Amino acid sequence: MPEPGLISVKEGIFKTVWELKKRGYADSTIKGYSRKLKTLSKLANLDSPESVRGVIARKQCSNAFKEALANAYDHYVRVNGLSWNKPLYKRQRNLPYIATTEQINKVISRASRKYALIFSILRDTGMRPIELHNLTLKSIDLERGSITVRSAKHGNPRILKLKPSTLAMLKEYVSEYDFGLNERVFPNPSATRHAFMRYRNEVAGKLHEPSLRKIRLYDLRHHYATMLYHRTKDILYVKEQLGHRRLESTLIYTHLIDFKDEEYIVRVTKTVKEACQLIEAGFEYVTEMESVKLFRKRK
Repeated sequence: MPEPGLISVKEGIFKTVWELKKRGYADSTIKGYSRKLKTLSKLANLDSPESVRGVIARKQCSNAFKEALANAYDHYVRVNGLSWNKPLYKRQRNLPYIATTEQINKVISRASRKYALIFSILRDTGMRPIELHNLTLKSIDLERGSITVRSAKHGNPRILKLKPSTLAMLKEYVSEYDFGLNERVFPNPSATRHAFMRYRNEVAGKLHEPSLRKIRLYDLRHHYATMLYHRTKDILYVKEQLGHRRLESTLIYTHLIDFKDEEYIVRVTKTVKEACQLIEAGFEYVTEMESVKLFRKRK
């Protein structure tokens, strides 16, 4: 026999999810709310707002997560005809960790072919993991080396370019599988996140570099945004490439790193072929002197 109230709670969560779908909330947002409601249902009676308030208050977690739990439960309350005094939690905004290109490439070099491709795409484009998961073969242009991305946050769609090395990996990957035009070609964010953590921890242990353990999958997006702003100094272009709706979300990348104090790898080239190879490897052109061109890349 099911426990008393268990079925009603499940129905209450289902009603909440369905209402959010009808209101046009993004699937990723709805899944997040659903997970948080299920978490709360294991700790408190969802039909007792005071019980839920107490659980959230006592939970050992950040204010940001408490706020997220309260927001999720607030939807449950409204949909299921309850009432409560929603607690207010002031989240502390933390600056994201910006990994170096070298650190990210160390993790990629440890990964399997499939996940090396996935991490390379995220590094090259700054896509959100959920946006990568939503990609179908129809949205990938293998001839032009571009991907059409629909924002997971109701932002504008955008076209993102891949580096030649990543495009070559993608062509090989697609050729190995018989994907339909409307079939998703990459795993869900949870699987990708766990794979990244596994490979990151492996390479951190092998190279005795504990700092690598600080890198999260989402930090590939932060790295892309910071590097893009550093190269272009065009905040509106960065906003467009990230698919942000608000400029405030993009402005954080304008002051994350003081590049004046950074160390660089410097390369010299005399031919167009060598210059192209350096650019593909992430080097940027600096100047020309004594019949040679100088390139540099942040370590």
